[in-house]
Amino acid sequence: MDTGTKGILLAGGSGTRLHPMTLATSKQLLPVYDKPMIYYPLSTLMLAGIRDIMIISTPDDLPQFRRLLGDGARYGVRFSYRAQPSPDGIAQAFLIAEDWLDSAPCALALGDNLIFADHLSALMQQAAARASGATVFAYQVRDPERYGVVSFDAEGRASALVEKPANPASPWAVTGLYFYDARVSSFAREIRPSARGELEITDLNRIYLEEGSLQVEKLGRGCAWLDAGVPDALLQAGMFVQTIQSRQGMLVGSPAEVAFRMGFIDAGQLRVIAGEIPKTELGRVLRDIADGAQ
Repeated sequence: MDTGTKGILLAGGSGTRLHPMTLATSKQLLPVYDKPMIYYPLSTLMLAGIRDIMIISTPDDLPQFRRLLGDGARYGVRFSYRAQPSPDGIAQAFLIAEDWLDSAPCALALGDNLIFADHLSALMQQAAARASGATVFAYQVRDPERYGVVSFDAEGRASALVEKPANPASPWAVTGLYFYDARVSSFAREIRPSARGELEITDLNRIYLEEGSLQVEKLGRGCAWLDAGVPDALLQAGMFVQTIQSRQGMLVGSPAEVAFRMGFIDAGQLRVIAGEIPKTELGRVLRDIADGAQ
């Protein structure tokens, strides 16, 4: 399947909250248990049926992502690459990729976000199928002041969006996964840099909110969202993945498995990928999936 929606995977920044681990590498290349961090948001985009994906990162880090991911053919998808010379905000991604998007609807995933849910694929495909407007996902957290926060009115409709509020009006944080219609790049051009000099994704989402076309989906019980941008969260993400995989025997964040489940590649292609990592548990599980054991 191919929804016609394009995907942007934003894997830039200097990872200062993870220094010294990120002094010599991108944080999105750090391991989250048995896979590079970037595999998790990549898998999420693929679960939405997205097969045309642009990876945006720093000029220094782009060659490493090319080496890791290649052109995408092994996963039955297409990868493009583009540099973000300086970290000028999440919404800048839509200006960097504007000509590549070519007025197509798109999804943006942040490279340090992990979302896990049994019904994630259906949720993503539903968002990608929306003809107009934008869809974001909210998750209840204990520290909403770290994120963009969405408030709701008495009828449960989104009523306000505030970026990193000192006194949050709601415990619902907007996660690093966003779906937009074909107007997103033109809307991004309307945004002005915030006080910290960035083009804020919250300001972009507010444009859709104010015109009444922002859909906010709450990720409730049975869902997990982890922002692995600080050491504690990075450790928690790794432990979460290890627990799910060892206890339930299912994979989390494997682009190869998702490609097979989505019909992007066949069993023979999956065996080839498994054969490239024969000494790992990940390789064994992929091989079992290809052989029909799972």
